[in-house]
Amino acid sequence: MTTIDVAVRAQAELGEGPTWDAAAGRLIWVDILNCRVHTYDPATGRRTVRTTEQHVGAARPRAGGGLVLNLRDGIALLDPDGTLRTAHHEAVPGRRGNDAAVAPDGSLWAGTMRYDEAPGGGTLARLAPDGTHTTVLDDVTVSNGTGWSPDGRLMYYIDSPTRRIDVFDHDPGDGRISGRRTLAAVEDGAGLPDGLAVDADGCVWVALWDGGAVRRYTPDGRLDRVVELPVPRVTACAFGGAGLTDLYVTTARTGLTAPHPLAGALLVLPDAGKGLPQPAYAG
Repeated sequence: MTTIDVAVRAQAELGEGPTWDAAAGRLIWVDILNCRVHTYDPATGRRTVRTTEQHVGAARPRAGGGLVLNLRDGIALLDPDGTLRTAHHEAVPGRRGNDAAVAPDGSLWAGTMRYDEAPGGGTLARLAPDGTHTTVLDDVTVSNGTGWSPDGRLMYYIDSPTRRIDVFDHDPGDGRISGRRTLAAVEDGAGLPDGLAVDADGCVWVALWDGGAVRRYTPDGRLDRVVELPVPRVTACAFGGAGLTDLYVTTARTGLTAPHPLAGALLVLPDAGKGLPQPAYAG
């Protein structure tokens, strides 16, 4: 039986985007709708909270220190001294940044979505370490989980309303993707796929929004593990801790009329597996 612990008893409206910052030995995650970037050090219990001026879809560490933020109106760089600088400004009325991930080459892949979740209103873009911004997918509805296989040659991606985990061939040299196909589909009634994490075996862990669970799919798309959680709105997951063996899971309480006491908390599944080291944004 899998143990489920509470790492941070937060009441996040829309907890999202956990990522392990190996250099600092801490977990970073966001509360999108409350414009907050959280950090948590499991060794000491120390927590920090920074408020942003815009909804923040994701926060990822930078190689030189600080964070890169996927905001409502584009992508920003937060320097170690607290200075916030714009990396790419793209303010589109009714649209905001959502999940984001860093590729093996140190580029940031950042998704967007419309607040009303209008079909095709979102994008997936790549921000290279030199600041070059390229839209990779432009017909996305709710851009969510993105991750890479251990060898970097496959990219996994979720546009939540499709109910699919898709896989692309990925060129580690230039970042190009091709050959989109379905790895696995989530059946009706099981919730929508949201954030994802890839483990050291190449398996894909997927959080299920309104599904109250995290699933693991093997590299050939077979469902081989389901971990049920006490809250319905499970948003994303990431391996962390000193050995990358603990799976941290973000949750949400937004839209729930009678939320469970743990809705919005940061949960952790100790010794759930073995994660991959996550690169920092190189810009």
